[in-house]
Amino acid sequence: MQYYSTNKNTAPATLEEAVVRGLAPDKGLYMPWEIKTLPQDFYDHIAGMTLPDIACRVADALFGGDVPQDVLHGIVRDALNFPVPLAEVEPGIWSLELFHGPTLAFKDVGARFMARLLGYFIRKEGRQQVNVLVATSGDTGSAVANGFLGVEGIRVYVLYPKGKVSETQEKQFTTLGRNITAVEVDGTFDDCQALVKAAFTDSELQARMDLTSANSINVARFLPQSFYYFHAYAQLRQAGHRGAVVACVPSGNFGNLAAGLAAKRMGLPIARFIAANNRNDVFLQYLRTGRYEPRPSVATIANAMDVGAPSNFARIMDLYGGSHEAVCRDITGAAFTDSEIRAAIASLRRRTGYLLDPHGACAYQALRNGLRQGEAGFFLETAHPAKFPLTVEEAAGCKVEVPERLRAFMQGRKESVAMGNSFDEFKALLLSRA
Repeated sequence: MQYYSTNKNTAPATLEEAVVRGLAPDKGLYMPWEIKTLPQDFYDHIAGMTLPDIACRVADALFGGDVPQDVLHGIVRDALNFPVPLAEVEPGIWSLELFHGPTLAFKDVGARFMARLLGYFIRKEGRQQVNVLVATSGDTGSAVANGFLGVEGIRVYVLYPKGKVSETQEKQFTTLGRNITAVEVDGTFDDCQALVKAAFTDSELQARMDLTSANSINVARFLPQSFYYFHAYAQLRQAGHRGAVVACVPSGNFGNLAAGLAAKRMGLPIARFIAANNRNDVFLQYLRTGRYEPRPSVATIANAMDVGAPSNFARIMDLYGGSHEAVCRDITGAAFTDSEIRAAIASLRRRTGYLLDPHGACAYQALRNGLRQGEAGFFLETAHPAKFPLTVEEAAGCKVEVPERLRAFMQGRKESVAMGNSFDEFKALLLSRA
């Protein structure tokens, strides 16, 4: 299959070219030329299928023409070797727990898939070294760093905003060493994302280094996130729900929501989506007004969603042909302040004992507020609450049990490269290691 740029001002690319480049030459995001609809037989039997089996079928439709089936299925099964349970937290409201992977965050799925797919292409073409650039507002950095740790032929640079990620998140990508370099930027996530994008359009860097991105701008990070939407739907059907299904997504850079919308395009019967924002509500304002007006991000306790210029907005526009009316038919939105996020954590804990992280709390509350008669819905619980201990413990009034693998990260020694937010400084760092 070929992949085109959302800016539509460059030649189509193969999957390998799209994955290795990350960003298209015209600065657009790659999209598959065709999003295939899966047959009704698949949906008729999906309730009896495991997550890896579901993911292999979806991956065949997305990538099957470009990667041998045995290789592709091996990549999928290796990337998904952990459970993704669906827990009913209230009648009709379910939590899809995406935090059981190595770094306790949903991004383990896409990061591990991309690491293995990129590794396959590097071996196939005999490349010497590919440099992976990733900007993180929290969990992306840890998932990518751990997914790519020790992969031969790949060096990873994780850019993160100084003082704006939790200590737990920071330790998960600054203590690894080996082929992982943490870059502590004196700025915001939007600054980090801008540095990564600028690197892909710099002719000197392009001439001297193979660069790609592991943010959700990369098609190999974005599309595998569709797998667990199919899995959630299967579990709801297995639980006996036969009515309309709603998916609620905590949204920052919007790769997760875009992947869900791609799943719907493949025929997954999701009636509608709810995009849950924190105070960085650029998308909610777009839904209300039809105008997309990026603005500087503000810091919140749901820090992984602190994005003021979401990259994947371009993919959502592409999926809907730029039609505000069409977008609003499938997506509604909500936004919450820090105090409202804390109240959601406290309320659900008090009533049911279920413990949310700040991002899942946004999605839970948006789903609870927006669910209609006869519907059931699931929200994406994207990170383990132990990754945000101070916030969660203060809100819930209880201690958070810390998983052993998270405690192990906290014992490591932080190592990072400190820099400002100028591109010249970042470029010099990359060239010094070329």
